[in-house]
Amino acid sequence: MPPLVTATPAARPLRLHPTAELNQLFREAMQASQGTSAAHCVHELWMRGEPAARIESMLESAWAACAASIPEWLPMRHIAWLPQVYEIAARCRASARGRSNIYLVLLDYSDRAEPHGVYVGMTAYSPAQRFDQHKAGIRAARSVLKRGIEVLTGPTLHLQKIKRTEAARIEKELAEQLADAGLMVQGGH
Repeated sequence: MPPLVTATPAARPLRLHPTAELNQLFREAMQASQGTSAAHCVHELWMRGEPAARIESMLESAWAACAASIPEWLPMRHIAWLPQVYEIAARCRASARGRSNIYLVLLDYSDRAEPHGVYVGMTAYSPAQRFDQHKAGIRAARSVLKRGIEVLTGPTLHLQKIKRTEAARIEKELAEQLADAGLMVQGGH
């Protein structure tokens, strides 16, 4: 099995494993409280289009059994369009290292037809720190302050510590591409 602890979700280290084997690996990870392994199993099944109810059940089980060792990139709830976000974000590339980070925040639009939207932002802080700032009202985007649920770390892991000018370009392009794909998008200035 590939080294799952250091693998990014976008790398999909379990993509060659059959579904039955992924289910077995998930059960074993749960018994051993190995959050990273459980997360990669859930993520791979999610990217393959496993039914939402199954993903929700696996997420609930994983967070209940091994929350302390689950990587920050695994969302806490099923989002139907997450595979599409990974695909779109993967096309965004930065060539220079720097201090800026691109981040995505899941937005709650359960009062509308589409239950979720996404906020696209850039920051010099870690995505988690910036989310906390939004929720505390510090330079907060109203959409994140009011509707922000959680940071979607996985799709933008490759867009961390990049040059500010590239981050500004990518933030705008990513927001436009996600909106073009039919997602409800905020931010992306």
